[in-house]
Amino acid sequence: MTLFGWAFDVAERKLSESLPRRWSHVQGVAERARSLRSAAGEEADLLESAAILHDVGYAPDIATTGFHPLDGAVFLRSIEAPDRLVHLVAHHSYAELEACLRGLSAELSEFTDERGPIRDALWYCDLNTTPDGEEVDARERIAEIKQRYGPGHLVTTFITEAAPELLAAVDRTRQRAEAAVS
Repeated sequence: MTLFGWAFDVAERKLSESLPRRWSHVQGVAERARSLRSAAGEEADLLESAAILHDVGYAPDIATTGFHPLDGAVFLRSIEAPDRLVHLVAHHSYAELEACLRGLSAELSEFTDERGPIRDALWYCDLNTTPDGEEVDARERIAEIKQRYGPGHLVTTFITEAAPELLAAVDRTRQRAEAAVS
């Protein structure tokens, strides 16, 4: 079984029944990852695996801190997922900033943010996917998140502060994808 096949099975078991909308989202994120196969090269399976698992920490039986990147990474480490996959999940979509806002920086620091093309690509895939799994422009997605959570919510504060870094990763990924095709 491929890494993605294993990751899909884990994500499906944890999300499909308990959180069907989240399950739709992660499947859409994995579709975006699949579209980046040429840019991801030999790491395409890793990217798709991180995409399908990036929100596994929302699963009710996994959520302990309420911060899904951390909860997902702790869970994946406990089932002996590959380290790099665990770290990508822990740091998806600028989790470092949100961990700081939540007072969870020390806990997240157990995991390494690789700050490379695959990490950027995972952020790209997440930000270009609606909660229902459809493709969307990252800027529209950020606006949707702000509207959904409303003013004064920690997530709104986070996404507002994170937007420049998130969009920079999206732009870098788009450039890498275009270069891989030409």
